[in-house]
Amino acid sequence: MQNDTRTSVTQKFDAYQPSKSTLVWACAGAAVATMIIGFNWGGWVTGGTSRDLATTAGNVARGELASSICIERFNAAPDAASRLVELKAIPSASAKRQFVEAGGWATMPGATSPDRRGAEACSIALAA
Repeated sequence: MQNDTRTSVTQKFDAYQPSKSTLVWACAGAAVATMIIGFNWGGWVTGGTSRDLATTAGNVARGELASSICIERFNAAPDAASRLVELKAIPSASAKRQFVEAGGWATMPGATSPDRRGAEACSIALAA
């Protein structure tokens, strides 16, 4: 009989002792792979992106609130029906926004100028 000197994969794995440089490079590679996966598919964002997203969400929410207040003010006006007919007769969206701004319905309490996003959303909602 021959002496079987071949070692199995399990035996090779058990006997393997990596060097320190191999361990360092493996850790560095794992860290880079984790970051690539996290930022591309994991939904991770940087601080700057997070601030931009929060600012955009705040502006959108403020515009929606201003629009709701604008619609309420418009409908509470004594000549709301005739003003609505005037608003619907205006052909362009920017002119409708300007009509709402000029009427003062889009100026929020404590503000001196009308909210542009609120006026735009208000004019779209009222004309619909």
